[in-house]
Amino acid sequence: MARYTEAVCRLCRREGGKLFLKGSRCYSKKCAFERRPSPPGQHGVRRRKVGEYGLQLREKQKVRRVYSVMERQFRNYFIEADSRPGVTGENLLRFLELRLDNVVFRTGLATSRAQARQLVCHGHLAVNGRATNIPSYQLKPGDRIEVRESHKAREPFKVAKETLRSHQAPEWLAVDAAKLGATINDLPRRDQMPLDLNEQLVVEYYSR
Repeated sequence: MARYTEAVCRLCRREGGKLFLKGSRCYSKKCAFERRPSPPGQHGVRRRKVGEYGLQLREKQKVRRVYSVMERQFRNYFIEADSRPGVTGENLLRFLELRLDNVVFRTGLATSRAQARQLVCHGHLAVNGRATNIPSYQLKPGDRIEVRESHKAREPFKVAKETLRSHQAPEWLAVDAAKLGATINDLPRRDQMPLDLNEQLVVEYYSR
């Protein structure tokens, strides 16, 4: 299972904005983008003016990196989104939002998608009562995720149980803080997905 294993703070610097890949650290003074907002590489490199293709490429990379998806898998998501009825860009974001690792993050059980991915891979989560360790598992309305009963006493979930009470989950998710779980109420609408992502540029990139 391929994944990005190098420094993630340089990805924020490359995209020219915070991607919030390291959870609470991104909100602190330790954030690398706050200290060095210039692109990674040789000291003093300035951002160059980019054309239409460059804008499309950077937005595609930004979306892919926000959800921690590798290039081949991301392209497969686009192909699937394009084959479905509806708006291709919204379909694409919906596929990404309904990944198991992202839903765990949205629920508030993890402070970042990287941590959510780790929790899933280590077998802490169950979907509809069955243990699942596939981060890309596609959820659908009616599905329920929860921490496995034998894992609830572990330290990360003791902390999560307290933070879930005040966590603001999206409307398409019904969070059960007491049972450390959540249910997918409905498919997320565009206004319930990240508004700082321009999916139309991604569609234009792949439609060249």
